[in-house]
Parts: sequence; structure tokens; C-alpha cells
Amino acid sequence: MIKYYSKSGNTLQELPERVPNCWVNISAPFSQEELEELAENMLIPIDFLTDSLDIDERSRYEREDDIRLIVINTPVLNDSDDEIEATYITVPIGIILTPDNIITITSFKNPVLQLFLDGKVKNFNPSHEKLFILQIFEQNVFRFLTYLKKLNLKRNLIERELYDSSRTRELKQLLSIEKSLVYFVTSLSSNELLKMKMKRADILKIRDDEEKTDLFEDIIIDNSQALEMANTYTKILQSTMESSASIISNNLNIVIQRLTLITIILMVPTLVASFFGMNTLSGFEDSEHAFYWIIIISLALTLILVWIFRRKRMI
Repeated sequence: MIKYYSKSGNTLQELPERVPNCWVNISAPFSQEELEELAENMLIPIDFLTDSLDIDERSRYEREDDIRLIVINTPVLNDSDDEIEATYITVPIGIILTPDNIITITSFKNPVLQLFLDGKVKNFNPSHEKLFILQIFEQNVFRFLTYLKKLNLKRNLIERELYDSSRTRELKQLLSIEKSLVYFVTSLSSNELLKMKMKRADILKIRDDEEKTDLFEDIIIDNSQALEMANTYTKILQSTMESSASIISNNLNIVIQRLTLITIILMVPTLVASFFGMNTLSGFEDSEHAFYWIIIISLALTLILVWIFRRKRMI
């Protein structure tokens, strides 16, 4: 659906139609016909709209005449119920700047844009397009940092459970976190390159505005911090999974060793009983206490074997 917004006082109002300096927000569901009609009416290349809907689209900047396109990747919660799928994925937000309006388009319900729709971003005004873009960048980085902290906390909890068990459920959860971190590292790297390019080329024309320039530099620093965190957490997670694999393998070896020792210990009474159960002379044919002697011999041999194993620290 395509909606139009403008700021009246401190309230974001939805408009019945497009007016100059309003925010045009395009979110699912929408049809190809709606996009083509909007592109025709606003003289926008249709590729600027459709490219922003491609989940694999990288962060980039493109310009055609007076129309500018900024694509930036943002994290969202994955709706998949599969345990091994990533907890979070990254999807692109298309920001299209025209002489009269600013357009945002995404194919997913996006928490970053929702903050603006809910009026939770201070000093937000869609008519101030340069500040609006910087605020989108800022909230996007904060979202990455928030999700990274949640992933790291979840990893710590799973790691504690994993050390006390050999279940595959925890390993699947770690795999899900690892996939999320891969998405984050890739998207943060791409976003950082985009922002550095925008700053170097002064695409937003804010070089003479010290306040906006400082804000943009802070956003780039925060993005670098998020990227460093994502790389660090990825390395920690890889180390955790390798350690977990070693621990599980060691636990399995211990279980197999114990079962083998139990089998050997139980084999002694069986072997003794088998010898005395044969139809041959054994010396106990006429004894009334033959059964008890066999039990005593079996227990004695078993205890000797247990003592040997314990001495060798095999039990």
C-alpha cells in the first residue's frame, strides 16, 4: 500500500493524496500496477522501486537526472519457524529522493520505519529530507546494535546449556545465530561503504552544516562499532561451536568407555557360570554348596577386575 504523510506540529498526519514535501511510504501489500502508476506519475525509473524489493540487493547509491536512490540494508526478525534458519535477516530499504518528495519502499514490515510512523523519533519532519535520511541511518544502526546484544545474550544462555548436555537442539540454535551474524556482517560492511561514499562525495550536501555533518560522522562510527561487534561475536560463536563439538565428542567417548567397561565386568560372571555349566568334571559335582562357590568366585573375579580398572583410572 502507498501512503502519504506530513508533519503538522508534533503529529504525523496521513494525507489522502500526495502533496509537495510529503513522505511517500510504500509497504506490503502492493501490486506491480501500483508501482508502475506511481513511477509514471512521479517520473521515477521503475527500477528504483523494484530494485529496493530484492532481498539480495546490496547497499548502494544511484542517480538518474534529478532522482536519487539510496538502498540501505536493515535487520528484521525472521518469520520462519525452522530452527536452523537465521533468527534475524537483513532486507533493503529503498530511499528515493525527488525534487518534491522523499519515498521509502520495502517489501517487509520494517521496525526502523515503524519508529517514524509511531512518532518515536525526536525532531522528525519528512519535509527535512537530509535530516530524515540521517535519522533513518541512525535508527538503522541502533537496530543492528540492539539485535546484536540480543543475539549475544542468547548465545551465552545456549552455551551454558550446551556444556551440560549433548542435545542437537542447542547446536541448531547456535547455527541460527551464526547465520544471523553472517547477514549482519555482510550488511553492515555494505552499509559502511555506502555511508563513506556518501560522506566523501557529499551526496546529501551537508558539508557546510556542522550539526548534520557531526551527526553523519557519529552514525558512521556507530556503524563501524556494530560491524566490529558482529565480527567479534562471529569469532566467539565459531570458537564456541568448535569447543562444543569437542565436548560432545569427549562426552560420547566417555559414555562408550563406561558401557564397554560395564560389558567387560558383566562378562566375568557369565564366563564363570558358563565354565561350570559345561558337562565336564569341575570338582563341584557332589558339593551341596556348588552354587554359592560359583557366586563367590564370580564376585571375587569381578571385584578384582573393578579394582584394576579403578587403579588405572578407567572408572
